[in-house]
Amino acid sequence: MAFHYLDNSATTQVSEAAAKKAMELMRENFGNPSSLHSFGFEAEKELISARQLIAKAIGAKENEILFTSGGTEANNLALMGAAEAMKRRGNKIVTTAIEHHSVFDTAKQLEAIGFEVEFIYPKDKNGFDVKDFESAITDKTILVSVMLANNETGLMPPVSKIPAIIKRNASPALFHIDAVQGLGKENINVASLKCDLMSISAHKIHGPKGVGALYVRKGVRILPRTFGGKQENKLRPGTEALPLIGAFGVAAKEIKLSENREKIRELNTYLRQKLSDFDDIIINSPDDATPYILNFSAKGIRSETMLHHLSSAGVYVSSGSACSKGGKSHVLSALKINDDLADSAIRVSFSKESTKEDVDALLEALEAGLNTLQRKRK
Repeated sequence: MAFHYLDNSATTQVSEAAAKKAMELMRENFGNPSSLHSFGFEAEKELISARQLIAKAIGAKENEILFTSGGTEANNLALMGAAEAMKRRGNKIVTTAIEHHSVFDTAKQLEAIGFEVEFIYPKDKNGFDVKDFESAITDKTILVSVMLANNETGLMPPVSKIPAIIKRNASPALFHIDAVQGLGKENINVASLKCDLMSISAHKIHGPKGVGALYVRKGVRILPRTFGGKQENKLRPGTEALPLIGAFGVAAKEIKLSENREKIRELNTYLRQKLSDFDDIIINSPDDATPYILNFSAKGIRSETMLHHLSSAGVYVSSGSACSKGGKSHVLSALKINDDLADSAIRVSFSKESTKEDVDALLEALEAGLNTLQRKRK
């Protein structure tokens, strides 16, 4: 049976070049980058090279990249580390109600230990009112954390507006962007975005799982969450996972933004047009969402039921964030998508490997599923 993978927001297939680099750093150049002998020095050069490649991908400086175990750790370190470092200047944190769990739940934890957290809600599935950020960000706000692109619907919050609001409101806040779903998909430049912190992850751009990075702008102070070594400026101590980091660097180097984005936009438009022919399909993603994600609901059919049907046809999608493991989506609730549609939501997510054949296979299996599963309900 043919294989049609359209769950790339959950994870992507590791590229051949990235996998080759990981193997090289496990079997050949396997020294510890902190060792003082020549073998360690060669490993350190690989670490430096990867850091440079990843920095270049987001317009950062090499010494502003801090390696982590992935996007979740990067987000936790950003929020916890910034809140602790800034608490003498205020007590308020502003984020949104549609953040990934690694931001949303961390913000809840900060709230539980005494910080004031304000969650900005979107007006509807199409986005936010910038005025809500204007009202929320004050001179007591020490941290603002907003994602670049939502991992379930592709909605893109107004991150470009936030630095000016922080400045205009005389706020000392650090600005953090969760760009895990944006790297390799959107044009990212930390200087243009005027952010202080940014989280990214390898396995969303055809790198391996288990490695990510946090951009920390030069001069910005955050506090560590773990202790025990001098690696990563003492903010994330421990021997670096060099095979994963090296592969991350290769994956970052392979990004071809404009070429891939145009291809994905065409696939997204094609899928949207075809879905509009179905009477029982409602599209949940806004028109101006990142083209890499398209969320829709098959009315009357639970997500899990449709997922099993599509999987049996060799088509692999998801019902939302892989991290929620099928739990009710706080994102769709915040976007005011009613429970029936939320329970039927399907997320299609593309990568540079996606093809029109994948989309056609999805459409064929979806049509069969609608006919079969709705008939069974009757």
